[in-house]
Amino acid sequence: GPVIYVPDASRSVAVMQSLLTIDTRDAYLADINTDYEKARTQHANKKGVPLLTIAEARKNKMKLHFDGDNAPVKPKFIGRRVFKNIDLNLIAQYIDWSPFFQTWDLAGSYPAILSDKVVGDAATKVFAEAQAMLKKIIDGRWLTANGVIALMPANTVNDDDIEIYTDETRKQVAFTYYGMRQQSVKPVIDGVPRPNQCLSDFIAPKGLAADYIGLFAVTAGLGIEKIEKRFADAHDDYSGIMFKGLADRLAEAFAEYMHERVRTDLWGYTANEKLPVDALIKEAYQGIRPAPGYPACPDHTVKTDMFNLLQCDEIGMTLTESFAMQPAAAVSGFYFAHRDSKYFSVDKIGEDQLLELAKRRHLPKEYLERWLAPNLS
Repeated sequence: GPVIYVPDASRSVAVMQSLLTIDTRDAYLADINTDYEKARTQHANKKGVPLLTIAEARKNKMKLHFDGDNAPVKPKFIGRRVFKNIDLNLIAQYIDWSPFFQTWDLAGSYPAILSDKVVGDAATKVFAEAQAMLKKIIDGRWLTANGVIALMPANTVNDDDIEIYTDETRKQVAFTYYGMRQQSVKPVIDGVPRPNQCLSDFIAPKGLAADYIGLFAVTAGLGIEKIEKRFADAHDDYSGIMFKGLADRLAEAFAEYMHERVRTDLWGYTANEKLPVDALIKEAYQGIRPAPGYPACPDHTVKTDMFNLLQCDEIGMTLTESFAMQPAAAVSGFYFAHRDSKYFSVDKIGEDQLLELAKRRHLPKEYLERWLAPNLS
């Protein structure tokens, strides 16, 4: 059968809709084949991205302060905390609706898309139908939302790695997150090159300050199979796609809600934060929550250590052999609190960094080549 590359999970529903629609399937696949042939040609003619050595990249790392106003804030507790059966009506208030419209190949940002001259009518129709189904999901308790977080002592070691400790003595390492650092040659602005970043830059080096990191996993997809089967048995593909899309939106909204609680209460490093939902969606807050598999944290394999520490089986979340989360309507990642922590993309790395990663992790180079293939130069 056809193999379709989807750069973001939120677009998978639209792809499946195109493949399942008999009238448009052949034309869709023809367009895909044309696009893929063009991509192959462009890739064959593409010049490699100029890279620094990993040693040079580390010399140009981001150098942050961890004292004064930038001193790490100790969380209110150390360890795990589980959240079960969270009110879906509460979570729904944190939904970012813009990616939902991408599911239906409707380009635009919410709420402006509803009045768009080209897609406004279609967007308004699908939005009204989504609201009606969302009400059924909430009132009928079709889905259950569970989550777990952990706030742990942590420090950076070896420039790129983060040791996550079991307690405040910092003697026993729960696990080490092995970071990947940008190696591309950076532009020079006002005589200073932009830094080659790694997530470890946002955590204080060992011996400098006692720092902390958060981990989380949330799902709004528990119970999804029963409702999916109901729509499948009724041959109602449209409702099935709508339902999956809303489950994904609720999972992302749950992640947004939990991050707000962590910042303002559970960790409390911005206890006075009061931001409206649209500001949360624009990430106008302090700190980041990078997820494995995304640009700043491309390595999916770290999920095994994360899920073990979080004991995700207690909330009904598991990993497949390919590190996909089950249920699929789920989000996991890290919490970084430093005020200068920002999202970035690791992009391509060199052979030297790959070999060092394999050595530090005591893994065969071939294993990492498999999982980090998109980032290899």
